[in-house]
Amino acid sequence: MARVTLDLVPARRTAHCRLVANEDAQLEYGTSRGRWVIAAAVLGSGIAMLDATVVGIALPAIARSFHSGLGTLQWVVTGYTLTLAGLLLLGGSLGDRLGRRKVFSIGVAWFAVGSAVCGLAPSATALVVARIFQGVGGALLTPASLAILQSSFRPDDRARAIGAWSGLGGLATAAGPLVGGYLIAAASWRWVFFINLPIAAGVLAIVARHVPESRDPNATGHIDTLGAALAIVFFTGLTYGLIEEPSHGWASPAVLVSLIVAAITGPAFLAVEHAVHSPMLPLGVFASRQFSAANAVTFVVYGALGGTLFLLPVELQLVVHYSPAESGLALLPVTGIMLAFSARSGRLAARIGPRLQMSVGPLVVAGGLLLLTRATHSGSYLAYVLPAVVVFGAGLAITVAPLTATAMGAAPPERAGVASAVNNVVARAAGLIAVAILPLLAGIAGADALRPQHFAPGFRTAMVIGGATCAAGGLLAAATIRNPPPARGAVSDHLRSWHCALDGAPLQADGPPVIDAGRR
Repeated sequence: MARVTLDLVPARRTAHCRLVANEDAQLEYGTSRGRWVIAAAVLGSGIAMLDATVVGIALPAIARSFHSGLGTLQWVVTGYTLTLAGLLLLGGSLGDRLGRRKVFSIGVAWFAVGSAVCGLAPSATALVVARIFQGVGGALLTPASLAILQSSFRPDDRARAIGAWSGLGGLATAAGPLVGGYLIAAASWRWVFFINLPIAAGVLAIVARHVPESRDPNATGHIDTLGAALAIVFFTGLTYGLIEEPSHGWASPAVLVSLIVAAITGPAFLAVEHAVHSPMLPLGVFASRQFSAANAVTFVVYGALGGTLFLLPVELQLVVHYSPAESGLALLPVTGIMLAFSARSGRLAARIGPRLQMSVGPLVVAGGLLLLTRATHSGSYLAYVLPAVVVFGAGLAITVAPLTATAMGAAPPERAGVASAVNNVVARAAGLIAVAILPLLAGIAGADALRPQHFAPGFRTAMVIGGATCAAGGLLAAATIRNPPPARGAVSDHLRSWHCALDGAPLQADGPPVIDAGRR
């Protein structure tokens, strides 16, 4: 279906798209068409954000439905992230070359088909395969959603449009646990996937009627399909080896081969990216020590977050005996705190520099994770869970905005889109690896992994490991991050108002004018 949509675009419309790409964007914020374009971008990216949170709440119900173990749950999460992280940069390149509206529409349709297959999956294996398929759609629609806003609105209105996208997207993220918990209680876990279908249909209708086409007229060279293939093979080999080792052992031929494949394809990917003319991952951006340091901190901190947030909903439902809706409500303060304070944190970092917050914030997150070791008690939520959730959310609010701003600010303005995409991929790859390796390190493995008496001590160990990892991220920031000299334009206008969905750093588009966010 996606290929037919791609190949049968009328030639007359294709010519018009090229004209649009060469003209200044004309949409104004506040106009009827402008609101429709924002709605399409919000709803399109919102189904991916919603999926990231509702699936976590649904994991225990999925395990019960298929009588499966922790390894299956890991694959339900990592299968999606695998193709998303591996193809995200490629998705952005396809949008620039083939048309952002076209690639966005294909991504939304692809994601919807994947969601339907997930909801109809007759077995755990079928669900994992469907999640891998669904991740391809996410990789196409995610970068295109913001690129559409960037290319459609007048320069003076882009910051407001992207700010609206950020705030409304944050509401989608906040609603995820509540929606997921309600759907599971009222119907079944399958509806956390089916809910994407009417939203996707509405998005496609809006896009067809209101969203202008655009592409980058300067995008030249071949699309880096070899790099994308090597990235997928590397992530697959590494993830398979780490997830399957507890069941088969290090001596298993399948585990050994998968890890050997990962060890070969990882360096091969770097070699290809260094050699090709138009790489998916331009290694030159890492020449900036500040950019490299920011992404190293991103990898450490988001790795800890990805692994611990995978285990937390399972812990609350399996050990503390919360319902899916109650576990969703239990985590709601994290999103609320971030929505309330992240923008303020970004403005503070613009005034005093990011080093202090990037050093202290991960330490606060670590404190929240250590407090979560008390969540294995079935006592009062106010006594055992809420304090940990509040400290955890406060640490994220302190950390994430300065971290993203530093990664963006360390790259030249003309590489802003690349810098943001790289930071996004680093965050998602870190979560992918952490979901595979943290249960192994914590001793949550084998056929008894989901028995409460076995899971609870492993969860406490995992929170300690996650806390130590976050603390290490704070120390790494203190040692490597430097405050830039005071200057106007230190922070992109994308960061004036934004949110974080906790599954990765915000993805941003190329080329807006920069402002002094501290002088709003």
